[in-house]
Amino acid sequence: MLKIFVMEERSYSDENALVNNVVTAVIRTAVVDGNDGNSEAINARHGSSSSQQVAGMGVRYTHGRSRPYISVSILCFINLINYMDRYTLAGVLRDVKDYYGLDDSQAGLLQTSFIISYMVMAPLFGYLGDRYNRRLIMACGITFWSATTFLGSCIPSEYFRWFIFSRALVGTGEASYSTIAPTVIADLFTGAARTRMLSLFYFAIPVGSGLGYIVGPEVANYIGHWYWALRVTPGLGILAVILCLMILVEPPRGEAEGEVEHKSTSFLEDIVEVLKIPSFVWVSLGFTCVTFSVGALAWWVPDFMTHALEVQGGKPDKTLVNLIFGIITCFAGIAGVILGSLCSQYFRRFNARADPLICAYSMLAAIPLVFVACITASSNTSVSYALIFFGVTLLCMNWVLVADIVLYVVIPRRRSMAQAIQITLSHALGDACSPYIVGKLCDAIANGDQSPMASFKSQQYALFFPIFILVVGSSFFFINSFYVAEDKERCIRLTRGETLSTVLVPNCSHEICRDFHESGDSLTDKYGIN
Repeated sequence: MLKIFVMEERSYSDENALVNNVVTAVIRTAVVDGNDGNSEAINARHGSSSSQQVAGMGVRYTHGRSRPYISVSILCFINLINYMDRYTLAGVLRDVKDYYGLDDSQAGLLQTSFIISYMVMAPLFGYLGDRYNRRLIMACGITFWSATTFLGSCIPSEYFRWFIFSRALVGTGEASYSTIAPTVIADLFTGAARTRMLSLFYFAIPVGSGLGYIVGPEVANYIGHWYWALRVTPGLGILAVILCLMILVEPPRGEAEGEVEHKSTSFLEDIVEVLKIPSFVWVSLGFTCVTFSVGALAWWVPDFMTHALEVQGGKPDKTLVNLIFGIITCFAGIAGVILGSLCSQYFRRFNARADPLICAYSMLAAIPLVFVACITASSNTSVSYALIFFGVTLLCMNWVLVADIVLYVVIPRRRSMAQAIQITLSHALGDACSPYIVGKLCDAIANGDQSPMASFKSQQYALFFPIFILVVGSSFFFINSFYVAEDKERCIRLTRGETLSTVLVPNCSHEICRDFHESGDSLTDKYGIN
């Protein structure tokens, strides 16, 4: 993308010519091609040389054509092992319960401890990610989570509390990555190109989650001990750190949209400004309901399906159950991400409020599918698995759309903080508590009865609660649709208006500069620059 650098020393004989040329240069930088979203369209119109001079201002392309795509590939790989690590423990949950002697509520607490630290540390890393080197922050976080995951696999059976603590530390490390990575993609691409790159990035969620259910248990089964499942991702984490430090691009914040550096604001100022955006608040509440439901289902469904097979009179193979659910999660997630991205790109042409509406309708459509899957599990597991596949596909449609909404309604220099706030909210009220709540409901409904039928029924009834939460979430997305178009336009005007204001000459007598400084209006509106 083109980047403007304003020279500190100025000696110009013609002030009016300077301003006109500056505005021309800014227009070239600020206009974003709606069809592609990267710098290629600008290259074609204004030349492809790596360095140009425009009216005393250095204009250069900051990255080669391939480096942004390589960077997205690296971020996708890191996101994949992030989610693979997160759901590996769920794949060996029955073995963990036997090893530490846990009931359902204690088993749910393992995921809760991870998510609590994850959400608590997210605002800190969001603040740092808006101000300091994001590549270094991510590398340190990946190193920390890989080390704590490995150390957690070495804790003996009599020290369950230390095992919980190790899972909490893993959440701290993963928070450093998840809050920052989407903002790097946002600074490399805009428009439809950004949506496509985010789609690739969020492919890693279902693929990584599915691999967590498959690879970890397979390794543990091959070696003979469950804790070897936790020793797969740390090795991949070392490779991720090397790629992050050696190859990953660190783009200037707001580069893709033409925003230049501004003075930093305080931690509280950033939070307040982000929470003033209605679309951000409502999309975050809707996504919180998604994480609540998906978190509970992802944690408990493999155990639930194992009990369903026991009720049918069989002796279930836990590894096979995890393998099937992992495959379902993987392919349903991929299908959902693709479907959500395609629907968004198609319906945006007709409706500026398409993204939240797609999220709302897909959630409503998923409710009957997941509900019937729970009902039929004890009588026909094949039908239940098929319904789970389609239900998960619909729920995964919103991953890319939610991320895209946050990125296009929040200005570039506050995006890491916005990601952090959303992570904190969605996990605090979402999957931080849902596995534990469902586990407590299971124990309360079973009332001490450990028979296969009682275990199955207690989990079945408990899983109806996160399904109901999907109804609440869809209503939040419907409310979001009333605000998203206006908030997106406001963000575009603010970003480009700030860019123009930073290059206009103070105390200038030219009518453009004088009018702007006296009125404070955006030149985007005043002079039709868009």
